[in-house]
Amino acid sequence: MKKAIVYINQFFGQLGGEDTADVAPSIHEGKVGPAMAFDAQLEDCEVTHTIICGDNYIGSNTEDAVREILDMLKDLSFDIFIAGPAFNAGRYGVACGTICQAVSEKFNVPVVTSMNEENPGVEMFRKTVLISKGGNIASKMRQDVTDMCKLANKLLKGEDLLPAAEDGYFPTGKRHQVFVEEDAATRFINMLRARIHGDSYVSELIIPKRDRVPVAPALKDLKHAKIALLNTGGIVPVDNPDHIQSASATRWGKYDISNMDALKGGEFKTVHAGFDPAAANADPNVIMPVDAMKALLKEGAYGSLHKYFYTTVGTGTTEKEAARMASEILAELQADEVDACIMVST
Repeated sequence: MKKAIVYINQFFGQLGGEDTADVAPSIHEGKVGPAMAFDAQLEDCEVTHTIICGDNYIGSNTEDAVREILDMLKDLSFDIFIAGPAFNAGRYGVACGTICQAVSEKFNVPVVTSMNEENPGVEMFRKTVLISKGGNIASKMRQDVTDMCKLANKLLKGEDLLPAAEDGYFPTGKRHQVFVEEDAATRFINMLRARIHGDSYVSELIIPKRDRVPVAPALKDLKHAKIALLNTGGIVPVDNPDHIQSASATRWGKYDISNMDALKGGEFKTVHAGFDPAAANADPNVIMPVDAMKALLKEGAYGSLHKYFYTTVGTGTTEKEAARMASEILAELQADEVDACIMVST
């Protein structure tokens, strides 16, 4: 019987939510949370241990976290390492990719994780880590585990993986030689005919789309510039009048700060579900620095502060929705002749 070890975060490790996101890694004999589902679908392989680590801990203490986890594994015998699935959770995806890459390099064992296509961890790790194409939310857990186990079982048996599109993982950038009956000229003509007639076809060399944003030119005159504040930290009035979602946001809001020297706790709060809200609720300026911007304005550091600040929530928000909201906000900023923006995260 072969052995597997599973890595999960604090939430799926049943330790808690954001209040436990800073917990250091710990190892547990047997199966915790999703590890039970993996154990049920792995063939001739059992999950012997589960590693749990807080997303914030590994994100803020990456080198320490990786070293601690590798130290936990050094005396254990295992044949495969599985992490996640991470869905569209950015911190979790990066954590899964980070530890999978480290385990693969240190112990030379197969590793498998799963992420949604919108997860930033995909582009960061797809060339070094086998990443199954997963759902965007936790309700997709069952299907994601099944898909991950299909890949894991192939690796455990020493079988070759099929091309990414057929086996359901993100392309790794590695090309393998295959033999086909038709020569290149025939395949080219068939593809050209399909394109001319509007029929479906698949290119043999797909060029990846890259969203490259050019660097904006520097401000020529900061002393007279009109600056606007934006944030993805979910700072809203306490009644959240625009009903901005706490995750996977599709809405944004703007709020008048023209008569305020600072944001006050009790009047503003965060609706962001991706971090502990205590500090931001007590002092919203730690996310949306209205107090600092007003102080700099009085010192003459810049020309004027736009009367509104703009807000949404970044956690789980897709690139498509983010781009749409950005274009809507941009139209307002341009109409109000804003010269530059400060975008604040968390």
